[in-house]
Amino acid sequence: MGVSMQSIALATVLAVLTTWAWRAVNWVWLRPKRLERLLRQQGLSGKSYTFLVGDLKENLRMLKEAKSKPIAVSDDIKPRLLPFLHQSFQTYGKYSFTWMGPTPRVNITNPEQIKEVFSKIYDYPKPASNPLVKLLADGLANHEGEKWARHRKIINPAFHMEKLKLMLPAFYLSCTEMVDRWEKSVLEERSCEVDAWVDLQNLTRDVISRTAFGSSFEEGKRIFELQEEQALLAIKALQSVYIPGWRFVPTKMNRRMKNINKEVQAVLMDIIRRRVKAISAGDAAGDDLLGLLLESNMKENVGMSLHDVIEECKLFYFAGQETTSVLLVWTMVLLSVHPDWQARAREEVLKTFGSRKPDFDGLSHLKIVTMILNEVLRLYPPAIVMARKVPKETKLGKLTLPAGVQLSMSTLLIHHDKELWGEDAEEFKPERFAEGVSNATKNQVCFFPFGWGPRTCVGQNFAMIEAKMALAMILQQFTFELSPSYAHAPLTIFTLQPQYGVQVILHKAN
Repeated sequence: MGVSMQSIALATVLAVLTTWAWRAVNWVWLRPKRLERLLRQQGLSGKSYTFLVGDLKENLRMLKEAKSKPIAVSDDIKPRLLPFLHQSFQTYGKYSFTWMGPTPRVNITNPEQIKEVFSKIYDYPKPASNPLVKLLADGLANHEGEKWARHRKIINPAFHMEKLKLMLPAFYLSCTEMVDRWEKSVLEERSCEVDAWVDLQNLTRDVISRTAFGSSFEEGKRIFELQEEQALLAIKALQSVYIPGWRFVPTKMNRRMKNINKEVQAVLMDIIRRRVKAISAGDAAGDDLLGLLLESNMKENVGMSLHDVIEECKLFYFAGQETTSVLLVWTMVLLSVHPDWQARAREEVLKTFGSRKPDFDGLSHLKIVTMILNEVLRLYPPAIVMARKVPKETKLGKLTLPAGVQLSMSTLLIHHDKELWGEDAEEFKPERFAEGVSNATKNQVCFFPFGWGPRTCVGQNFAMIEAKMALAMILQQFTFELSPSYAHAPLTIFTLQPQYGVQVILHKAN
């Protein structure tokens, strides 16, 4: 009997080990090779699959080399930001694929196909995030299906134009603090050098603290510091093949990421509980994003859990300030290099507001400023690649995509594509947006700095109004140029940032 039980146990263990071994071999070799064969049969080209790592190792090597030295402002930024993908396009053409570890990524550059991918959100969901990366923020941007639809419905009211109008005083207050500080420095020296990147980050952090939680930057400062560190660690996690279960291994990085997450959650939990308690006691929910979110959530039969609210707040904190700060900083770089456009924007702002406080209607009618911001978003999009997965065999145009592949839509490469934008695609020409986005794109989906379709970034209008307010107030008071100490070095840390800051010289505008 004992021998028989032992035999059964041994057979069971062997069966489990055999199953695991088969799954592992299938994951790291058989499946990738089968997918590669199916893609090549359809005329797609790319490097042959390399065991486990795919193109990650080569991509990492090229990125390290690219970011080791700055470039000229007039240089093409694609080889610095996406060296491997850029080289792959040159070698294999647009109709190609690359490898994210054992997963092939098919490059989609055709506007009609991009439109279909962004429209059919249930056929082309977002790839599952690395569990370690989710520690940064696991809100609306990561959700799929019914949960995404429910959260979007609850969050949408907070970003309606009427609600955004109520946030304008908070935008103005934060901008005033930065402009006053700059003005004081300029008056003392007649001109002064500032790192606009540091100041604009602090500005947008202050704005998100006020508009999200009714508090100032100082209260949110610790969260931003922690989120910044978490973002750098999340990038490291993304640059290696994720092995299932790895997050449970107590490595130094894993432990640090979990500790950061606990601290951020504790701070936010305290803010949220205080607000819920105040609302329960009869206080108004408030016009900030947290108040509007809690108010909207209370109206739903099946609302968000406290954990969900915390994750959405983390996303507000991270994405809410990142997108606007990078848009503003690249705008200052490009307007420094193109003083004619800086002068035209200033003239429009002064004609609209004079020295008055910018108001909502005036900001909405700033045509030249809007053209400039759109052109900056085209040349320096906040997110340079967007990915989707293919859960089941799907027809996309002439392609039959096998289940298990991913799709890569490089915002950067598509925004700079000469076939779509003309021979001057690399040049800063805001006039291309003079008749609006649809005219500039010839009604094609080839401009999507905030995504496109049902999953367009819910905070798009928030970011644009904030950017217009900040830019208008800067132009009212200053002219600016790049400092000789500025080194042009675009770098991606989730969003497209300046590696060494942006040193500008401010002068008092006449």
